Amino acid sequence: MPPYRPARIAGSEITPESSYFGRRDLLRLGAAGAVALATPGLALAATDLAAKPGGYGTDEQLTPEADVTGINNFYEFGTGKSDPAEKSGDFKPTPWTVKVDGMVAKPKTFDLDQLTALGLEERVYRMRCVEAWSMVIPWIGFPLAALLDRVEPLGSAKYVAFETVVRPEEMPGQRGLFQPLPWPYVEGLRLDEARHPLTLLAMGLYGKTLPNQNGAPIRLVTPWKYGFKGIKSIVRISLTETEPPSTWNKLAPSEYGFYANVNPEVDHPRWSQATENRIGGGGFFGSNDRPTLMFNGYGEEVASLYAGMDLKANF
Repeated sequence: MPPYRPARIAGSEITPESSYFGRRDLLRLGAAGAVALATPGLALAATDLAAKPGGYGTDEQLTPEADVTGINNFYEFGTGKSDPAEKSGDFKPTPWTVKVDGMVAKPKTFDLDQLTALGLEERVYRMRCVEAWSMVIPWIGFPLAALLDRVEPLGSAKYVAFETVVRPEEMPGQRGLFQPLPWPYVEGLRLDEARHPLTLLAMGLYGKTLPNQNGAPIRLVTPWKYGFKGIKSIVRISLTETEPPSTWNKLAPSEYGFYANVNPEVDHPRWSQATENRIGGGGFFGSNDRPTLMFNGYGEEVASLYAGMDLKANF
């Protein structure tokens, strides 16, 4: 597949080069990063991660690393945007395993070493939150399809279900009288969406392993969908015949669809999706609102997945 090249944006809209200069020096090509990642007890956020260029890029410049790691929705650590960064220090992302089961010929449990062996690469993707803010992030990971190939989905499998970890002793948002969401957090994709070349299981960003607040040690990235589809700290992936539950869709189906494709023509019931706020060097308030792109700018790659569907009804 040729490298993705989205439409250019105006120079006045991009983040200054000083915000990301030198980031590629963080990449360490070779095996050292993968070995370090699989070492129990290692602090992932401080570890350089082996990767190769993935052939996926953008003309837009990156959101500063401090914003990417400091502004997050990760309710397992709290509902505030800064809670994940401030309250995730007790979370232990190593050792770790991901169970892959369901309608597959070869169910298997993978450890971190086996996951990194699937071939890590860097991909720069837009990220669009359903709350109408956006970032541009250099992820490191591998195609979800590479993992699915290892377990051989059965012909009857139509969907892929994801489940996150439940550790209230390490995740303050999962304990106490007030629980903002039912646990575990769950998500799902159609099998063809899961196997799409853009769909990534990310294990790092900015040349380093994922910080706790960004979903360590492994999370889902589907850049044409709203950010809440990007389930974090995954412990189980299951192949199913029927549409799996999705946490926000179950909680408020009129506001959060199962597909969650970025669509400027379908507003959230409480705000417009026609424009977005690009985070960039100024904390949560970034550049002026910019037009939201259909499928977040990835329509050329993914629109065929939804041929014949009413994109306004099946958001």
